[in-house]
Amino acid sequence: MTRVKICGVRSPEEALAAADADFVGIVFVPERHRRIAPGTGRDIREALGTAGAAPQLVGLFADQPLDEVNRIVEECQLDAAQLCGAETADYASGVVCQAIKVVHVAGSADAGDAPDFAGLVEQFRLAGHMVTLDRLVEGIQGGTGQGFDWEVAAALAGQGHSFLLAGGLTPENVGQAIAAVKPWGVDVSTGVESDGRKDAQKIRQFVASVRRADGAD
Repeated sequence: MTRVKICGVRSPEEALAAADADFVGIVFVPERHRRIAPGTGRDIREALGTAGAAPQLVGLFADQPLDEVNRIVEECQLDAAQLCGAETADYASGVVCQAIKVVHVAGSADAGDAPDFAGLVEQFRLAGHMVTLDRLVEGIQGGTGQGFDWEVAAALAGQGHSFLLAGGLTPENVGQAIAAVKPWGVDVSTGVESDGRKDAQKIRQFVASVRRADGAD
């Protein structure tokens, strides 16, 4: 089964709309427009728990002090921390919960560049960390709605590498992405928004598209 992560949630109501996903992501990266305060993170955790919702709660960070990350992890009872900057495997090992490291792929990369990413992906996986592949956009650590060549990810998956696929996914194309790449999971933010806010209908459509793609295998 392909795991689903709905990222960039900013309120308990948005989180509950994503209750059928496997992961819900909340942003703590400074100066990002989806950033929330730790207090809102606590409210989201409480709402998911009260509703008996199953998604794991993931906090997004980028090049922030490790003690700050761990403080927010504990304050919001996060299940995982997604590291979106230039963090090393050693840094990730210092996080007090499961770490998910984002590996950024340039828009110009193609399948021939897959070996350049394989070593980095494996480095984090061997250290016990999860990996997300996302589009490289200079100065922005994700959430841009821009994709990259799926053949890069397909080549890595074909070599046995496990990762979440992010970047430019929508309810309309995620089935194609799963068929082409066969990732462990998929990660979406912009693709399930309308007017810059999470759209409950698009979230439901995205999850349904993933489940249909799984059923077609």
